Amino acid sequence: MNDTPMHSVAMVGVVERDGRVLCIERMDNGRWEPPAGVLELDETFETGVEREVLEETGVAVKALWITGVHKEFGHPKRPVTMIWRCEYVGGEATPTEEARTAAWLTRDEVQRLVRPAHAIRILDALEAPGQAGPRIVYHDGNRPLEDPVPR
Repeated sequence: MNDTPMHSVAMVGVVERDGRVLCIERMDNGRWEPPAGVLELDETFETGVEREVLEETGVAVKALWITGVHKEFGHPKRPVTMIWRCEYVGGEATPTEEARTAAWLTRDEVQRLVRPAHAIRILDALEAPGQAGPRIVYHDGNRPLEDPVPR
């Protein structure tokens, strides 16, 4: 048996519609973030992010491509998060069990309301061309880290 702690893998969906980005105000901590959650064992990456966005917002999406891979050094489980650019398919942004509010925010609102480690996920996804490959980011849960493991 291996006693080494394992990473969790999370999916984040970045959806833009009419120049605005889908975000939630989380029920548990009141913070604004893009919709996200942990990948289930029998899911593909694409179905995982599509499920999470729908569960948290009521909005159906199609996963397009990965725009970033982040690792959070400030969290005890050190989650690895894949950020996906998604296409709006249908539905209305509505509150859910996990989201006090689901809303379409402007880029200025994202920069003002969303903490930096999560805002970078959104802003990078909006700028990333489809085939550019993901941006790798390490952060402490709040701010990006230049060197997460000093050598």
